[in-house]
Amino acid sequence: MMIRGWTFRVRLTALYGGLFLLVGAALLTVTYLLLAGALDRQQVSPGVVYNGGVAVAAPAKAGGAAKIVNSEDVDAIAKKEAFAKQVQLDLREKTLNSLLQWGALALGGVAVVGVYLGWLVAGRTLRPIQQITATARRVADRNLHERIALGGPRDELRELADTFDGMLERLDASFDGQRRFVANASHELRTPLAINRTLLEVAMGRPDAPPQLCQLGDTLLEVNARHERLIDGLLTMARSEQQVTDPVPVDLAEVAGHVLDQTTSPGVEVRHELRPATTSGDPVLLERLTQNLVENAVRYNASGGWVHVMCARDGDRTRLSVTNTGPVVAAYEIPGLFEPFRRLTDRVGSARGTGLGLSIVRSVARAHGGDVHAVPRDGGGLVVQVTLPAN
Repeated sequence: MMIRGWTFRVRLTALYGGLFLLVGAALLTVTYLLLAGALDRQQVSPGVVYNGGVAVAAPAKAGGAAKIVNSEDVDAIAKKEAFAKQVQLDLREKTLNSLLQWGALALGGVAVVGVYLGWLVAGRTLRPIQQITATARRVADRNLHERIALGGPRDELRELADTFDGMLERLDASFDGQRRFVANASHELRTPLAINRTLLEVAMGRPDAPPQLCQLGDTLLEVNARHERLIDGLLTMARSEQQVTDPVPVDLAEVAGHVLDQTTSPGVEVRHELRPATTSGDPVLLERLTQNLVENAVRYNASGGWVHVMCARDGDRTRLSVTNTGPVVAAYEIPGLFEPFRRLTDRVGSARGTGLGLSIVRSVARAHGGDVHAVPRDGGGLVVQVTLPAN
């Protein structure tokens, strides 16, 4: 169970250290067997033991005849041979034991050195992977212009990094094309909608316009206004999908106060707690973010309910929180609220929205290096909090 929590570098180090230990143990075993065989083949002569290390041959009679020894000489020779054998066994045992002791110490030292070298080699081996991981994290923050650009020899890791760079290149081109298409299409659609609104207003302003025409014109103007809000939202989303290039200092408290001054909330009490909370970014986009949060909180509320807007700085982060009363929202439905054109069908006034409000909030927050989270409020409604880097 513990191995599952080890990092890949630790596992590689353990593998390298284990290989060092295994090879060292195998080398020690082979040395032990070879030395044991060599000691077995080397016989200790009794003459070496009893004559100060010099072997002395038995004297011979003239003419080459061997000397005849009695039984006492045979016993003495046998004792000498037995003693020499015992010396040989004792020498063999002590030599092999000494080899094992010092070999085990050497093997332990080799294992420590192997673990250290394994840690260094594993770190060097995994360094390109760490570079790829760091780039992937930055890309996950919607920075598709980032590239790994891994150097070094053309090995498997270089091939992986180049493949990843190629994928990022295609994704970047695809997203840029999508943003350009949305922006161009929205610009093209604005003109006919503006012409439609003008023609309807002119037709309805004629003195002889029948009531049926005026009623139809009011309906068409309302539909036209909804389409204009939709296109404006698409343009804002396309703009907010990109990183802010020229950020300026912005106080979210001032932005929230300006938005609240322009907000009408019939039947809904609006409270606020605004403390200085500076950040850097695009003032227009940050104002649109705050406006969408406040308008959603007012629109999707209950009669006699309230909205609380809080803005403050928390360490190195700036927080904007909007809480409202309203219908009960299940926790599993909240992620869908941040998707384009997704609305809860049972929320009051959903037909008047475009389904882009919270999507724009999330895009603007991420473009400024922040994020947005929402949780259900006890008793109904939502608590939406935007977190941005403090300036």
